[in-house]
Amino acid sequence: MVSRHFISDKNKPGKMRNEISTLHRETGVAWDATAKLYEDSEKSDIAFLRDGGNNLMEPEQRILSDLETWCNCAIHLQCAGGKDTLSLLMQGAKEVIGIDISQRMIASAKRRSDSLQANASWYCCDVLNVPKSLDAIGDLLYTGRGALPWIMDIQKWAKVVRRLLKPKGRLFVFEGHPLDWIWDTNASDIRFHVERNNYFTEKIVGGERWPFPFLARQEDPELVNLRMHERQWTLGQIFEALLNVGFNLIHFDEYPIPYWDQFPNIPKEILTRLPHTYSILAERN
Repeated sequence: MVSRHFISDKNKPGKMRNEISTLHRETGVAWDATAKLYEDSEKSDIAFLRDGGNNLMEPEQRILSDLETWCNCAIHLQCAGGKDTLSLLMQGAKEVIGIDISQRMIASAKRRSDSLQANASWYCCDVLNVPKSLDAIGDLLYTGRGALPWIMDIQKWAKVVRRLLKPKGRLFVFEGHPLDWIWDTNASDIRFHVERNNYFTEKIVGGERWPFPFLARQEDPELVNLRMHERQWTLGQIFEALLNVGFNLIHFDEYPIPYWDQFPNIPKEILTRLPHTYSILAERN
């Protein structure tokens, strides 16, 4: 267990940076192994996008419906295999840049964009250490489903988002609701998870819900030794981080729709009584 005090220890900034970098690097190694799932879907993803498909969810498409009028460059942090990144082109962005810590993910994303001859470029790095050459070039900074829990320093993340955006550039977040952290995914109704049942927890866990169920099905025994690190940020912590670096809130909403089927046993009429995703649109001041 690593507490938030550890993450925000201002008395030991060097040690803090090194520890966070180590946690991210270990997670990146595990995502390299998970990239197999994205590699296996390359052909179907290319066909989907070539036919005009858009992998963004309905609320995302609705909120970003006017990208063609103002977005020359969209930057996608934690882009994985690039399917959502390239969907931003379908949404109207003229150029996209994908950034991810996994080399295999970036290679898979590049194969997709090369096949489509898309106006896209890709960078492999820790998203908390994006090259300065990308500063102030983004009209839109996008981060999507399942990204923020893998970030160990939400304050530094917000600073990176700000420096990548042009003045008046916009951040769009579409993410799993932090309340989903506390529910039992195997139950047939809404009930607390026996261990992970505190919305305000500062505990760092290890990808038990995903992607280790996928990795456990692979034949490589070494995969069980991989380490991943995720934690849930409350809505308050996310808003505080953005306000602290000078973002103005344009839009916030919550939705009863999950972005993945983590509650297979709960009837829809019960499941949709709670929020499972949310969106934030904010402008750099």
